[in-house]
Amino acid sequence: MAEDTQAKVGDPGIERFRQERDMHVNLAKLIGIIEDPEMKHSARMTEFIARSRDRVVKAYDEGRPFIANNYCTAPELGEAMDLPWFMLFDAPFQLMGRQTLPEVIDESVAMGLGTDLCTAVRTNIYYVEKNLVPVPTAAVGFVFPCDGMPMLHQVIGHSSSSWRDVPLFCPDPAPYFHDGNARGIDYFANELRKTAAFLEEHTGKKLDYDKLKVVLEESNKHYELWQEYNDLRRTVPAPHGHTMGGQTCYALAQIFGVGDPEVTVWFQDLVDLTEAKVAAGKGVIEGKKEIRLFWFDLNPVTFAADFMPWLEEEFGAVIVMDMLGNHDYTTIDTSSEQEIWRGLAKRGLFDTPMVRQAIGTADGFVNDLVRIVEDYKIDVVIWPGHMGHKEMLGTYGIMREACRELGVHFMDIRMDIWDDRYTPVDQIKDKFTRFFEAAGYA
Repeated sequence: MAEDTQAKVGDPGIERFRQERDMHVNLAKLIGIIEDPEMKHSARMTEFIARSRDRVVKAYDEGRPFIANNYCTAPELGEAMDLPWFMLFDAPFQLMGRQTLPEVIDESVAMGLGTDLCTAVRTNIYYVEKNLVPVPTAAVGFVFPCDGMPMLHQVIGHSSSSWRDVPLFCPDPAPYFHDGNARGIDYFANELRKTAAFLEEHTGKKLDYDKLKVVLEESNKHYELWQEYNDLRRTVPAPHGHTMGGQTCYALAQIFGVGDPEVTVWFQDLVDLTEAKVAAGKGVIEGKKEIRLFWFDLNPVTFAADFMPWLEEEFGAVIVMDMLGNHDYTTIDTSSEQEIWRGLAKRGLFDTPMVRQAIGTADGFVNDLVRIVEDYKIDVVIWPGHMGHKEMLGTYGIMREACRELGVHFMDIRMDIWDDRYTPVDQIKDKFTRFFEAAGYA
């Protein structure tokens, strides 16, 4: 078993997790001095990240199994099987990872990885090769929605590091169809059954359906409250901009707080805070006309803290919805084992962000775009054009034409979400300035 690998091989990845845990613990302590209730609520994210990292570190120290998994490959299984887990793909999203991103990106290129490969894939390959990701007992792969993703798993299987000995299973998403038909759902449901069997074999843990049902019912509450919150975000003026919403809701519901009752409380508090703000008629922008934006991709990782407030302050431009906040989830029926597996399959393959858009035809992008433009009274659709999202580039013309028919502006940037050297922030700001002037907003 891979537990032997944990005992024999030093793991600098665990040391990185210790540092990340301690950093988030210290950040969580600072929450007490925050007076603004919304900022205090949003900052609680640090507590949940610290707890997630701590579970993995403790499992390693105590010689217990833990796994690498992903947000769309039934992370609920790990919770139900009492298997601490981390998202295999999360390194460049984390605060510590951001601090060294330029160096890691350059090192990944020096390893021979092409600069046309998605930066997220390149940097995670680097982390695996350098043993900077904890070596788990077993790993569940993520081979969709893009062609770049399987490269990471090929590296795991042939790595010169200790990862090559980690048992790896990749649930197969094919045949998939964007309309969520029964054939695609049933096929992937069977793949998730195989995933559970794989985890049982290599960790010694057994799946308890009663516990899985409890996890799923709590998780259902997360998604229901998330939908309530998103309904409130339709309000004009927008109650929240970049500081709240999509990314945090997604990260807690699908990664750092799956099935956690405390996260349910967090979602309920978010709804309550937002309802109060809507009732008071308070919006993000004061003193100027609000420009409502739909950011149709992942948000920038390295420069959002500077760039997003600039959009609001300079132009009154508010991101009222983004790809990660693009909620379209169905409640999982826990009345039978068959419905549980079908619900997990639908959630992972047809509901989760990026996957739901990219695995099928252009309809996946266009239908979401049209729905959000209409529901959220969008003025401008922003397509960041991340260099690694080539599946989105193939639908560029179709999305632009859909915006013309809807009577809204469409702007593309062409950037790297992780590397602000690809398109410097000053150039992006200049492009927005010229765009808003041409559109009559400035």
